[in-house]
Amino acid sequence: PTRPTPFVNYVFLGLNIGAFIWQFLIMAAGGEAWVIPGYGLVATRLLNDPLGESFTIFTSMFMHGGWGHLLGNMLYLYIFGDNVEDAIGHGRYVLYYLACGVAAGLVQVAIGPGSTIPMVGASGAIAGVLGGYLVLYPRAPITLVNPIPLLWLFFGLFIVLPAWLVIGFWFIWNVMSGVGSLGDAVLRKEDLRFITGTG
Repeated sequence: PTRPTPFVNYVFLGLNIGAFIWQFLIMAAGGEAWVIPGYGLVATRLLNDPLGESFTIFTSMFMHGGWGHLLGNMLYLYIFGDNVEDAIGHGRYVLYYLACGVAAGLVQVAIGPGSTIPMVGASGAIAGVLGGYLVLYPRAPITLVNPIPLLWLFFGLFIVLPAWLVIGFWFIWNVMSGVGSLGDAVLRKEDLRFITGTG
């Protein structure tokens, strides 16, 4: 439970959801060729034009690659962000969230400076929030819906797990998603080479 209303966390939830709906509507209207490439973080563009492309560090952290990406991130932000905001205060929480998102974007650029693939997602900022929660409340009990109906007979509909384990699930989910997107990126490059006859 939190003492004051975590209105900053609610604003971040709203910004992420609003940005995704905007992105979804524009893409549905035929803007898929420019929305993610234009507002996502592209390492090569940022390195070639840091002043002109620096805004994408911020825009990319409020965009998402799909409904599953959005809902998973927002669920974790909703559960854990309010307590971090409560612990460090509203103003510092704003700075902390944005600093984590910026740091994640810059690390991504440093890892793949030659990448031309747009990066989107709040995962970096939310990873920082979850890291803050782990430092503050590593053993806090988190109540979850038991995802395996057969185990309802033994453990019931709800299970309680420590925060470090629940956050570990998020980390594994993001690693698997990232590894999967690496495979997609390789396939896209191979398709491009085949279409253009290069490579």
